[in-house]
Amino acid sequence: MTAVVTEITEQRVLMYQAEKLYTFMNLQPAVAEPEHPVEAAAIKGSLQFSQVKFGYQPDRPVLEAFNLTVPSGAKVALVGSSGSGKSTVIKLAGRFYDADQGDILLDGISVRRLSFDVLRNSFGYVFQETYLFGSSVKENIRFGRPDASDEDVMEAAKAACAHDFIMELPEGYDTYVGERGIRLSGGQKQRIAIARMFIKNPRVILLDEATSALDNESEAIVQEALDRLMKGRTLLAVAHRLSTIRNFDLIAVMKDGRVLEQGTYEQLMAEQGHFYRLANGTGPESGGKNLV
Repeated sequence: MTAVVTEITEQRVLMYQAEKLYTFMNLQPAVAEPEHPVEAAAIKGSLQFSQVKFGYQPDRPVLEAFNLTVPSGAKVALVGSSGSGKSTVIKLAGRFYDADQGDILLDGISVRRLSFDVLRNSFGYVFQETYLFGSSVKENIRFGRPDASDEDVMEAAKAACAHDFIMELPEGYDTYVGERGIRLSGGQKQRIAIARMFIKNPRVILLDEATSALDNESEAIVQEALDRLMKGRTLLAVAHRLSTIRNFDLIAVMKDGRVLEQGTYEQLMAEQGHFYRLANGTGPESGGKNLV
């Protein structure tokens, strides 16, 4: 009798799990690929946000009438206090979500009209939290371009300032990094992620506070790798340290889901507006801390 009860209980558990799997497999993605995507020529990398409105919940907009132009090859930084919508802009650019209103254009074409293939190949991402797979260093870098040779992988690692530390690992490029790269430090994981971008060679790089969780020594090495990665590419970056954006072509200061002011570092400091107060840790929103 006990065996029968146990078997029935196990069957119920399996049915419950199967039901969840069935529900998951039948979910329809909120972001759908266009039925007839536009045939895009070689992507140059200009981005334009036009009157974009978006909220993760319908009654709580994160972005309101957001407008920003990122020319091809330009380096543009998004700064502002926490909750101003900076990371949301990055997610919308890569079409992780669709805007509720307005449009986002890549080389003048709405991202809604481009195939996922074009979008995924055009954008490269380096986030604060780097995801590495439970495989070797080599395979994690090669994820950026699966047909890359071992020589390509090594060249990408050198460009990302990662080759030296990789060669010090027990099995070099064949070293198993553990789930989510648990066997590597934060700085090492970020350099693997940057090597992945080098081998992918995207036209547009999206950075979301890629160095904020690192110590000073690791940040300096990762920043050197990022500087190499940025050359000749369009860059849209969420930034929190002035040292990383002083030489950017444009700084867009966000507040309440809009661009409050924009210009070069020198222009914004001369205006002594919102950016000036954030940079100097003054004003009610700064809390006495440097938030850019």
